[in-house]
Amino acid sequence: MTTSYAPDDPAYLDEGELRVELERVFDLCHGCRLCFNLCPSFPTLFDIVDAHDGDVSVMTAAEQDRVVDECYQCKLCYPKCPYVPPHEWQLDFPRLMMRAHAVRHESGRPVRERVTDQALARTDLLGRLSTAAAPVVNALTGTPGSLARKLMEKTTGMASERLLPPYARTRFSTWFRRRGADHGPRAFVTGAAQGAVSVFPTCFVEYMEPAIGQDLVKVYERNGVSCSLPEGTRCCGAPWLHQGNVKEFTKAAAANVTALAKDVRAGKDVIVAQPTCAYVVKKDYPLYLAGTALAADAQLVAEHTSDPAEYLMALHKAEGTSLDTGFPGRESGAVPDQVTYHVACHLQAQHIGLKSRDLLKVAGVKATLVQRCSGIDGTWGYRAENYELARKVAKPMAKEITAADNDVVCGDCHLANGAIEQETGTRPVHPMQLMARAYGIPAEQP
Repeated sequence: MTTSYAPDDPAYLDEGELRVELERVFDLCHGCRLCFNLCPSFPTLFDIVDAHDGDVSVMTAAEQDRVVDECYQCKLCYPKCPYVPPHEWQLDFPRLMMRAHAVRHESGRPVRERVTDQALARTDLLGRLSTAAAPVVNALTGTPGSLARKLMEKTTGMASERLLPPYARTRFSTWFRRRGADHGPRAFVTGAAQGAVSVFPTCFVEYMEPAIGQDLVKVYERNGVSCSLPEGTRCCGAPWLHQGNVKEFTKAAAANVTALAKDVRAGKDVIVAQPTCAYVVKKDYPLYLAGTALAADAQLVAEHTSDPAEYLMALHKAEGTSLDTGFPGRESGAVPDQVTYHVACHLQAQHIGLKSRDLLKVAGVKATLVQRCSGIDGTWGYRAENYELARKVAKPMAKEITAADNDVVCGDCHLANGAIEQETGTRPVHPMQLMARAYGIPAEQP
């Protein structure tokens, strides 16, 4: 049996080959149905197949495409599906959906879709412009359903009712550079040096939530881990990948791998604070750069990349290193005894366990887990045509968060946190921010 999920395979962009593979995989999914409650793609698929009396072979191209369109790359089928590689059936549903988008991209997309693609994928350009004019931009775009947002939907295809994250006035990298020699690693270290990391901020921390990066750096430095920023990185490229633009994604991957590999060879590990971006670095870069001169570097970077809590918990458990377990902020009541913790889909797909939950436990904070999808996943939930379905996906998550009834909600994913705020009215905080407050480290003034 042969199947192609590799972008450098000659059959990858062949639509006929794609349709054959869609039929094969849909037939396997129809016979299993373990994923019936994960995302809209699967119930849609099963309803269509049932309407055809179980005959997958008579599905039309339009029916196949509807299944593709409703996949938002949460990747939760990875931990649930029994047939993922290396199983002999080689069933990789998320990568097959990305292949379908790549084929569609090559065959030409409607003008409206192409405009939306550009608006969602040019994150660095938008970030640079929007942080420079943050008060004006936030005033114009910060109110869902406003006239400005309705005009924005008509021109860019971004849902006018979707709550958008505000831009920061000062970029994370600007803050980092301004700290100067007096605010280097020794300012917060309480013990011996225990490591060195390169913090890949991604567009979310760089342009929208520098406070997460600031607290991450301070928590790391308190525990003897020196921090630096890589030179020459850009957006991880996930928006390009999820819309099927393999060429632009590969360019982003090459630029980032080149920059990050230099730091890894200098003895640093890579820390990525956004789960989607971390997944892309760990899982997608090695695949899409496999047939290039950067293949070895991509694998090297992937092997040395960690989620913030993943790295700290490894430090805590390894022989010869440990975390500072003095938490004056807990004693003063700055951090609650119990919080609601949303488990991001793209953290679950990394198969690293619940490291943020474990880290909060070190600080004496008990976490009530909510393992439901937010319906955002990359940029899917920002598109006007997906907005209502995304809200429907997020309802069970919101219900569980409300039922937990904790004053503080936290989550690693900035995208999911925005959906949580929209659905519940509660603005979540990142686990690194809770850890900083537990250590008694005050938040920076914006």
